Amino acid sequence: MTHPQKPRPAISQADYQRLSEFRYLIRRFLEFSQVQAHDAGLTPRQHQALLAIKGYPGGGPVTVGDLAERLRVRHHSAVELVNRLGEAGLVARDQDKDDHRRVLLQLTVRADDHLADLSVAHLDELSRIEPMLRRLLRRGDE
Repeated sequence: MTHPQKPRPAISQADYQRLSEFRYLIRRFLEFSQVQAHDAGLTPRQHQALLAIKGYPGGGPVTVGDLAERLRVRHHSAVELVNRLGEAGLVARDQDKDDHRRVLLQLTVRADDHLADLSVAHLDELSRIEPMLRRLLRRGDE
């Protein structure tokens, strides 16, 4: 049994251009971020992990499972990343006092310093591209 296909809304050339420009700005920001992470002695994935832990919604404790979800990776990949972060002195693991099966992640002072420096640079870059993003996010007919 086939389902009737919903009519597709018309997509204008301006819509394609907006989407293309948006993707371009995202790629430029990601490239900027990768360079900044490497300059700080981190891999981009390590930087993302530190930011995910520090910026976790509600500021609550972060588990490896939480980190895997925030980075959109498999649990075992997050475990390997946390192992490398621990070896680099960037993350400490603490056993959850209420549930001993859970391991909670904490940034070290060294990680906090790296992340603060990187975040200043990233916030500056976001401020620089914000007007372009706002323009793209507004529909041309509004």
